[in-house]
Amino acid sequence: MKRATLQELAALVGGTVSGDDQLTVTAFNSLELAAAGELSFINTKKMANQLDQTRASACIVPASLDDVELPVIRVDNPDLAAALIHNYLLAEDFRAAGIHSSAVIGRDCVISDLVTIGPLVSVGDRVCIGERVILQPGVVLGDDVQIGDDCTLHANTVVTHGCALGNGVVLHHGAVIGSDGFGFASDPATGNHITKPQVGTVRIEDGVQIGANSCVDRAAFGTTQVKSGVRIDNLVMVGHNCVIGENSILVGQVGIAGSTTLGRNVVLGARAGVAGHLHLDDGVMVAAMGGVHNNQKKGSIVGGIPAFDVKKWGRATAAYSRLPDMIKNIRRLRKEVDRLTTILEQDNRTEKDDE
Repeated sequence: MKRATLQELAALVGGTVSGDDQLTVTAFNSLELAAAGELSFINTKKMANQLDQTRASACIVPASLDDVELPVIRVDNPDLAAALIHNYLLAEDFRAAGIHSSAVIGRDCVISDLVTIGPLVSVGDRVCIGERVILQPGVVLGDDVQIGDDCTLHANTVVTHGCALGNGVVLHHGAVIGSDGFGFASDPATGNHITKPQVGTVRIEDGVQIGANSCVDRAAFGTTQVKSGVRIDNLVMVGHNCVIGENSILVGQVGIAGSTTLGRNVVLGARAGVAGHLHLDDGVMVAAMGGVHNNQKKGSIVGGIPAFDVKKWGRATAAYSRLPDMIKNIRRLRKEVDRLTTILEQDNRTEKDDE
């Protein structure tokens, strides 16, 4: 169990301590679940009233918070500090367990001695595996795969032939890297679909994390790229020949069609869909369930189907909820117009008769 003083943790995140800076904590937990000896956090001043109820020994708080009885670490960004400290307290030195007797290793592989390869792992021919790599049970690596240092592949992940992972990549359970892209040509005479060979590969760069049961398809030609620092949630689909820019975030059930490129720090909300052969420039954000059908300029924030400016989309959505009442009023107004038209026509006929 790792132990650290508040002073040490504050130095780690650039914070300052109010209270006993030599207080030692051993774990990180939520306000509700924290026990004595554990550290917790609040990310807004509005949560300060909850500090009286927590059993945590200390807390990470916004720098601007008024003095409280509990020892605290004051920081500008409590969320970031909490993540850094939590990871620090959980970190363990790598211990290589070697290759399990039930694992199958192909020919001409280059595998570091500092690895843990679990039961029923299958490694193809000419595979290169770096240092401090963990392959959990059931992982499958195809021929000519390259795995960098400090990677963790959770149970039942698949990296198919010729694909490459950089350093510090994490693949969660059931993720598939390098399955065939969805490409075919249809014969109008017969209605049959002829598969187009997918002969490219996939390159996952350093520090990428990919969630459970997500898929990144291999390129038809060339390379599908997921650049450094990207975070991909569970059940995400990245099509062939896509390029996902640095530090972008793809939330659950996002789907990106083939040959679409994303710039840096793009955020796609849950279940957002992006059509093929588009470009979303740096910093673009797409609201949950948005459907993007055209290129998006740098910093655009869009939502809806089809997606357009998020502020206009919000107003349109508010108007949509009022449509039943609007239709009712339109019908009433139509009846009123018809009644007034009838009266006007009758008056006109009366005037003509009088003449």
